[in-house]
Amino acid sequence: MQKYTTSIEVDLDAIAHNVRAVQERVAPAQVMAVVKANAYGHGASEVARTALDAGATWLGVARVIEGAQLREAGITAPILVMSYALPTEMQAAVVYDLTMTLTELEPAQALSAAADQLHRTMNVHVKVDTGMGRAGLLPDEIVPFLNTLRTLPRLSIQGVYTHFATADDPDPAYTQYQFEVFKQVLSDVEAADFNIPIYHAANSAAIMYHPETHLDMVRVGIAMYGLRPNAALKPAFEIRPALTLKSHVARAKWLPAGSSLGYGRTFVTQRDSHIALVPVGYGDGYHRLNTNRGMVLVNGKRVPITGRISMDQLIVDVSGAGEVHVGDEVVLVGRQGKERITAEEVAQWAETINYEVTTSLLARVPRFYLKNP
Repeated sequence: MQKYTTSIEVDLDAIAHNVRAVQERVAPAQVMAVVKANAYGHGASEVARTALDAGATWLGVARVIEGAQLREAGITAPILVMSYALPTEMQAAVVYDLTMTLTELEPAQALSAAADQLHRTMNVHVKVDTGMGRAGLLPDEIVPFLNTLRTLPRLSIQGVYTHFATADDPDPAYTQYQFEVFKQVLSDVEAADFNIPIYHAANSAAIMYHPETHLDMVRVGIAMYGLRPNAALKPAFEIRPALTLKSHVARAKWLPAGSSLGYGRTFVTQRDSHIALVPVGYGDGYHRLNTNRGMVLVNGKRVPITGRISMDQLIVDVSGAGEVHVGDEVVLVGRQGKERITAEEVAQWAETINYEVTTSLLARVPRFYLKNP
């Protein structure tokens, strides 16, 4: 493997393991692998192929451009675009054979017109807002909207779905409420003489903690990457973290007591200290909020970030890490020796969630993919 200043390693075997674990839990429901936001920072096309090989039958993205990029990469599996799309994007949706989520008339009409122009029939899904308060039609709007879709040429209503707001909460009450609302919607849909082949609701947390919500298909996102939907809750089955963020020691030197480190002099050494410069910063997507509170691994030991994190580099105190030399590996997320720093820990230091830790990692950090033969 070519060595870079800072890089990401993605364990595709871990991705495959996590997909298979989900599939085993939810069978006979289908599994949709959610690969939006560059597969939560892991690399969309590589993760998509791995997930499909492991048994997923659908892919989920947020935007038309994400689906188009997967098609350009040669992926032919069904792809659901789960967020709002402009009417002007519907031509591309047809060209790239993307399954669109429809909740408004104008995009639906634009999709129908584009499909008719290209002589194709397009599957569509309709989203219900059962209490998330974001995208989706309200429950009493669903049947009238489906009736309208039924009048538009070249559209085939394939799915109806919803999204849970608190499936990762130890209190199941609100998720149960949302699911009851959704079941009533499905009853209304069937009473209106619609035969919808795919109903889906469960995200990663619901896959783990609410098996009654699995229905015809589940959408696995954060758990596919080996990350917890809620850092405080134990996963209901084994998931393996897939991502390692690593760099190396670019400079190592001893500084006397009273030396200031980084912009703003936010850290001053209290003793003679062995200081190492690491070429990673917020320009790579490593959060500046980790300043003077985060840790990294050097020689299998946790060492503190000292001084303000810059765009391209940070400083750590390696005084307790033994012999440290230029070129030594530094792990910011992942395992080194017997120690591991999780994305959940990094999120806690940065006052955010593990989702943001991985999706923040920018394109200038090269990704390498590990897979056993």
